[in-house]
Amino acid sequence: MLPGDEPEVSRVLAACDDYLIEATGSPALPADVQSLYYSLPEGADFEQKRLLVLCDGAATVGVVDAVVGHPDGDSCSVGLFLLDPEVRRKGVGTRVARHLLREAAARGLRRVTATCPESWLPGIVFLRTLDFEVHPPQQEPAPTVGNRLRFPTERGLCTAVRELDEASLGTVHRGRSAS
Repeated sequence: MLPGDEPEVSRVLAACDDYLIEATGSPALPADVQSLYYSLPEGADFEQKRLLVLCDGAATVGVVDAVVGHPDGDSCSVGLFLLDPEVRRKGVGTRVARHLLREAAARGLRRVTATCPESWLPGIVFLRTLDFEVHPPQQEPAPTVGNRLRFPTERGLCTAVRELDEASLGTVHRGRSAS
């Protein structure tokens, strides 16, 4: 994500209020895009942060927030994977996620972690479709989840883990998947 992407990413966040209200209890706020730049778990470095803008032609249709090498050197934590409701359930998210999983494996990562509200069925189904093992919410919430701090209103977050292996993901060669 570049500074010029902020207005469109802000629009995508606002369009995803259905998810944000479910996950955090609050709609998107104008400063949410800025906070994506600075939201890091304890012990992570800004160089580990990846903010990806998903585009369909010239249109911004999604955003991914991830921290590579967290919670350990073999992992990547995804804090946010949002798609504009206009492109949901059309295969865009699945194609992007599978590509990112192959890229992560090709770069030597062994697992990807994510979170999803237990009540957000589209997210739970999405994660299971991608072969994530979805764990029920913890009784006592941890102060950090995935790659970000948890808001006090966030309850019932499932943790999802996907072990990466080249056999199940295919390999990546020069930006193209060979599955």
